[in-house]
Amino acid sequence: LENEKAKRVAEAEEQTKAAVERLGKDILISAMGQAATTYVAEYTVSTVSLPSEEWKGKIIGREGRNIRSLERMTGVEFDLEEAPNTVRLSSFDSVRRHIAKLSLERLIREDKFQPENIESVVKKIKGEVDQEIKKEGESIALEAGMGGLPSGIIDLLGRFKFRTSYGQNLAKHSLEMVRISAALAAEMGADVELCKAATLFHDIGKVATSEPGQPHAILSRKVLERFGFPEKMINAAASHHGDEERKSVEAETVYIADAISGSRPGARYEDIEGYIKRIESLEKIARSFPGVEDAYAISAGRELRVIVKAGEIGDEQAAKLVHDVTQRVRGEVAS
Repeated sequence: LENEKAKRVAEAEEQTKAAVERLGKDILISAMGQAATTYVAEYTVSTVSLPSEEWKGKIIGREGRNIRSLERMTGVEFDLEEAPNTVRLSSFDSVRRHIAKLSLERLIREDKFQPENIESVVKKIKGEVDQEIKKEGESIALEAGMGGLPSGIIDLLGRFKFRTSYGQNLAKHSLEMVRISAALAAEMGADVELCKAATLFHDIGKVATSEPGQPHAILSRKVLERFGFPEKMINAAASHHGDEERKSVEAETVYIADAISGSRPGARYEDIEGYIKRIESLEKIARSFPGVEDAYAISAGRELRVIVKAGEIGDEQAAKLVHDVTQRVRGEVAS
């Protein structure tokens, strides 16, 4: 009898495991089916077509004053040598790149390439883009079913439109996660509204501009704490990469939704050209400082190793060098 009981217990365990695995797969497939979308890879460059090759001379201006003014006002690199009748705009900051593109297109339409007019047009475009960001934030919140959000959160959500990760647009990624997490939460009896909010806000640290340089999940926590959201929701949003312990079923749901959205085939694309340019920019910044012998960006650009000349840089100077390099990287290379 004892042997028979042990055998039956073992069989019941195997049957239960198989049933749980089938049910789990069914839940995941159902959730994924409600959110399947097509992604178009986005890059770190934009292009503007010119009416003719002669326009490049107007953009450059006498002794290069026009193009210098454009680059100074927008913070974007203008490349006129890439292709005929084309200007290539290059920047890791997609908001700056968008402003530069719209500004150049308007200047071409108005045909007024003088430094003072360039400054005026760029300022106007920046104001228009700010309004566009606000409108986009309201649209994202509405699509996610989230009403009554603070204006500061709405502005940050609007910047999702201009932020990408491995070619995956942050707005589309977050809204896809909202649908996936809502479906998972409903199946598991978790708090659907909390999951929707946490997934919508999980990457909000990526667009926070006041405290760059920290992991985006930590920045997401700081932003959400600043706006007084409940701790359970903040933990669910901030723990999706394991930066802190996941303390609820809702937190696990956000983690799973992020994994599904980011890892499914076709969702993400590695922009090799942008990646190489980022690595080169990091190393170039470090090598520009006096006393630096060489520099190497490692861990896919997440870490910068700087080799100094021992006779020129002591321990105290090394600490200041680290600080100065960090500030330059934060200002010139998007996280």
